[in-house]
Amino acid sequence: MAESTKSDAGFPRGQAMLLAHTVDYQQGSIVSRTVIDKKSGTVTLFAFDEGQGLSEHTAPFDALVYIIDGEARINISGTQFSVKGGETIIMPAHEPHAVRAVKRFKMMLVMIRE
Repeated sequence: MAESTKSDAGFPRGQAMLLAHTVDYQQGSIVSRTVIDKKSGTVTLFAFDEGQGLSEHTAPFDALVYIIDGEARINISGTQFSVKGGETIIMPAHEPHAVRAVKRFKMMLVMIRE
């Protein structure tokens, strides 16, 4: 039996894709789409409409955020960062963090579990 050409999340394997086209904005909402979901970690795409955000929380693992387009304000342990398309930031494990859309933005969140 041939191996599937799609990942468990429905993304093509072994083919180039544009991240910006894999998740769409929705007015007044946050949209997420899982690319990879494995025991060892996850890759999730998000589209935040302007003004939308995730309230302060912590996570047990480091999380790498890559901003695909737009602009986010990311607060890590009380320090605010303006992160724009093409930029990345690591949110450290066990540190309180929050995310808010200054302008609507798309991001890829990569979390590797230890």
